[in-house]
Amino acid sequence: MNQQSPSPFTFPNVRRFIAFRTFFNCRFYYPVFTVLFLDYGLTIEQFALLNTVWAFTIVLAEVPSGALADLIGRRHLLVATAWLMIGEMLLLSFVPLGNSHLIFTVFLINRILSGLAEALASGADEAMAYDTLVASGDPNDWPKVLDIQMRVRNFFYIITMTTGAFLYDPGTVNMVLHWLGIEAELSQEITMRFPIYLTLGLGVLSLITTLGMRDPVPPHKPDSKQTPWQRIAAVSKLTLAAGKWIFHTPMALTVILFGMCLDHVLRMLVTLNSQYYRVIDLPDASFGLIGSAVALIGLVVPRIARAMAEHLQALTNLIVVIILAMISLFGLTFFVPYYGMLPMILVFITMMLTSFFTSNYLNKITEAKQRATVLSYKGLAFNAAYGVVGIFYAGLIASLRNSTGGENEAFRQSIDLFPAYLLIILLFVIAICFFHFRRFGNKE
Repeated sequence: MNQQSPSPFTFPNVRRFIAFRTFFNCRFYYPVFTVLFLDYGLTIEQFALLNTVWAFTIVLAEVPSGALADLIGRRHLLVATAWLMIGEMLLLSFVPLGNSHLIFTVFLINRILSGLAEALASGADEAMAYDTLVASGDPNDWPKVLDIQMRVRNFFYIITMTTGAFLYDPGTVNMVLHWLGIEAELSQEITMRFPIYLTLGLGVLSLITTLGMRDPVPPHKPDSKQTPWQRIAAVSKLTLAAGKWIFHTPMALTVILFGMCLDHVLRMLVTLNSQYYRVIDLPDASFGLIGSAVALIGLVVPRIARAMAEHLQALTNLIVVIILAMISLFGLTFFVPYYGMLPMILVFITMMLTSFFTSNYLNKITEAKQRATVLSYKGLAFNAAYGVVGIFYAGLIASLRNSTGGENEAFRQSIDLFPAYLLIILLFVIAICFFHFRRFGNKE
C-alpha cells in the first residue's frame, strides 16, 4: 500500500525544533551587538578577545557534545542549552557598571556559557527533528522543514532587529514615553539592558520548548556498572567512529569542506558589515533597517533553496552558490556609496543558501545513530575556520594600518583580498575532494 505520510509539521518535535531555532537564534541585542559591549565599558581589543574565546569554546566542545547527544539523547543537551542561555543573559542583565575588571570577567563567563550553548545545540536539534521524520514520517520532507524553519526565523528576525535597536536608543525610548504622557528620562545605562531582558525571556521560552521534546530514537543506555572513565571512553569511541565515517565517505567530506570554505568567508564579512556600511557612507541609524530587509529577503530564500534541492543536482547547486559568493565578494571591493549595500545583502543570501544545502545533504546521507556527532563535526569545522580567519584578519588589519596610516584605507585593502582568498581555498578544496573521490569512490 502506498499510504501518504503525514505532514512533517504534525510532529511535536518538528514544531518545537522550529520554535527552538527561532527563540535561541533571534536575539534582540544582535543589531547593537558591538556597541553593546563598548557601552558596558569594554574596549575594542577586549571585544575581539572575548569573541575569540567564544569561538574556541565552541570548537573545543562541539564534537564531544554531539557524541554525548548520540549517547545520552538529544533532549538532555537541548535542555542544558536553554539553561546556559538563561545563565548568560542573567549575567548581562544584572552585572553592575563601573568596575572594568568585574565587567570583563562577567563578559568572559558570558562568552564561555554562550559558546557552550552553541556547541550543545549544534547538531542535536537538527538530529532530533530529522530522526523524528525517519521514525514516524518521511525524511524526504526535510527540505520542507528547513524551508519553514528558516522563513519563521527570518520573520522573527525582523521583529527582534527592529525592536532591539529601537529599545537600545534612549532618545527614541524617551520620545515614546513622553508621547504616552510618561515624564521620564531614561539613560543609555538603563535602555541598553532592555534588549538583554527581552533575550532573557527568549531563553525561558527556549527552556519551555525543549522540556516538551522527546527523543525519537532511544539513546544508547550506558551500563550501570560502567565507571565514569568507561563512559568517557564510550563517547570518545563514538566520536572517532563518526570522524572515520566522514573521512571514508567522500560525499560527507565534500559537503563539510565546501560548506566550511564558503561559510567562514561569508560569516567574516557579515561580522564586518557595520564597518563596511560606514565606509560606503550609510548612517548608523540605517543598520537596523538593512538587517530587517535582509530578514525579509530571508522569508523567500529558503523556498528557493528548497526548490533547488528538490529539482537540481547537488553539484549544480554548489556551482550556483560559488558563483553568487564570488559575485558578492567582487561587488564589495568597489565600495559604491549607498548602493554598496547590495553586494553585502547578496553575502547574506549566499550564506543562507550554504546553510540550507549543507544541512540538507549532510542529514540525507548520515545514519541516525551518529547524526548529531557528524553535524557537530560540521560545526567544529565551520567555527574552527572562522576562528582562524579571524586571527589572520586581525593581523592583516594591523599590518595594513601601519602601511597605509588610516583605518578606512586599511579596511578597504583588506576587503580587496577576500575574492582571491576564497578562490584559492576553493581550488584547494576541489583538489582534496577530487583525489578523495578517486580513492574511496562515491560512497554514501
